Amino acid sequence: MREDLLHFMWMYRKYPINGLVTETGDTIEVESTGIHNHLSGPDFFNAKLRLNGQLWAGNVEIHIKSSDWYAHKHQDDCNYDNVILHVVWEDDISVFRKDGSQIPTLSLKEYISEELLKTYKTLLDSKNYKFINCEKEFHTINEFVKNNWLDRLFIERLEQKSLLINQLLSYTNNDWEHVLFLMLLKNFGSKINGDNFIELGKTIDFPIIRKLQNKPLALESLFMGQARLLENDQVKDAYQDSLLKEYIFLKNKFSLNTPFKAPDFFKLRPHNFPTIRLAQLSAIYSSNSNLFHLLIEEDHPNMAEVFNVGTSEYWETHFNFGKTSKKSIKRISNSFLDLIIINTIIPLKFCFQSYKGTFDHEKLFQDLSYVKKEDNSIILNFRKLNASIKDAKDSQSYIQLYNEYCVKDKCLDCVIGGALMNIKG
Repeated sequence: MREDLLHFMWMYRKYPINGLVTETGDTIEVESTGIHNHLSGPDFFNAKLRLNGQLWAGNVEIHIKSSDWYAHKHQDDCNYDNVILHVVWEDDISVFRKDGSQIPTLSLKEYISEELLKTYKTLLDSKNYKFINCEKEFHTINEFVKNNWLDRLFIERLEQKSLLINQLLSYTNNDWEHVLFLMLLKNFGSKINGDNFIELGKTIDFPIIRKLQNKPLALESLFMGQARLLENDQVKDAYQDSLLKEYIFLKNKFSLNTPFKAPDFFKLRPHNFPTIRLAQLSAIYSSNSNLFHLLIEEDHPNMAEVFNVGTSEYWETHFNFGKTSKKSIKRISNSFLDLIIINTIIPLKFCFQSYKGTFDHEKLFQDLSYVKKEDNSIILNFRKLNASIKDAKDSQSYIQLYNEYCVKDKCLDCVIGGALMNIKG
């Protein structure tokens, strides 16, 4: 038995409406199961029950065994003083409040159908699936129910991404332009160097970026120098030396501190090298002023125009300092632009609109409808289950579903899993 199943049973009333009694023989009528609490404290707030006909209002706590009350030390926590019912699978000990009064206990073991238990066991039996628990029955779920759930998952994913944005807003004293800069740095650093690039960005006061936006060489030297790519013992050609001299001047002028760690090149394709990504980002900031307005505040920003800037001439024949390569214009690819939109632009729009009280989820969905879906193993496996994945909004929703529900066996917190339990239970 798992506690999440007991939560599901209580919340969706998978027990007889009539005939419930506590372990001491008191009759129970459930008028309201309460509000499900996913944070600390009792599991359900503001429930309403009739115990022997008398109306009680308060909280409900759920455990597998009654003795878990003491194992979790709830007797010492004032947050549990207003618990009016202890719902358990097995009642193995009486539980008392601080004032000595006994908390009524409802044991669900005698009230739950074998069919419901069998359905749940089958759902979580690892022998029955290769990808996700419900893969054999996924196609049976009503599309309307599924699509509504996916919309909610997309918003949930944006809320998760908002956590970092809100941290950066606090760090920058609500300077949205600065936050955009830091988020773009993370995006340009990808998974390998993203966190490192954010730390790099934090070493540069954003007014310095504004001052240097009309000086491409200075801006590029600033980025390269702060990334520790212009160390004295690393100079390999005249261009790198010119950047180093400019950087030494800027470092002294603005009293800059450099990050402890230099970015990694290992396992990266040349087009994703830190040198190329920083050169591209410096070109973007050299070519555009007030990027936040262009990308976030405008209703229909021309992303391709903003990011289609290439690099300085040196990088057309180099991927790293001192090593000449075949000439190529290193513009941002469409696939990388899609990642920028998914991971930076849309989350920032979500946060900014929420901050202003102008959030429009339909427009946000529409913005992503023009962005191609991601291609990864998660999306490929969902498509094998005949999932309809048309654009980036759909792929983001399915990634959220897989990472936050399927992998964690949170089937009963998932609308799809709940629907299967309701259909079969």
